Amino acid sequence: MTDRTSQPRRGGRKDARRNYERLLEAARAAFAEHGVGASLNDIARTAGVGNVTLYRHFPTRQALLEALLGDSLRGLLTRSDELLAAAAPHEALAGWLAAAVEHAMSYRGLVDALVDSLADPASDLHATCQAVKTAGAQLLDRAQQAGTIRRDVDASALFSLIAAVAWAAERTPEHRDPLLAVMLDGLGSGAGS
Repeated sequence: MTDRTSQPRRGGRKDARRNYERLLEAARAAFAEHGVGASLNDIARTAGVGNVTLYRHFPTRQALLEALLGDSLRGLLTRSDELLAAAAPHEALAGWLAAAVEHAMSYRGLVDALVDSLADPASDLHATCQAVKTAGAQLLDRAQQAGTIRRDVDASALFSLIAAVAWAAERTPEHRDPLLAVMLDGLGSGAGS
């Protein structure tokens, strides 16, 4: 007589992958409708799985966000590499800031989650957020070296500005471009260095 519990289930990996994809799809829809604070229980229910399955794949809300946002955050990193290599320093920073603000507005409440993850080394999003911050710091430094951006702003202050603009624009999207323009004007080297 064989012990059935020691035999792998047929289709186990396929089932797990399908559940993973359904959870991501349900989370994407829930976050789009309710923001990043959407109920994880509702996400599991919408995906047709139990909470245990949700937490097996995504032990924390940040892990779920990392799975959803990882590609777009890595895209922001790729974009920063392209801008470092190709564009004039000021235009490169301006383009990157617009992309960073747009990304932070992906879901309502995401700004707070990103800021919290950047400050928390235990967060599942921390390493990716830190890499994005480092990329932004390189673009900032390059623009400062070119003399187009004031020197008394560091990467932490820059990220506070990004968070502030994204937070305000999340509530009033039509203010995004004017707020970005004001931020860039304030960062300009003529604004007091």
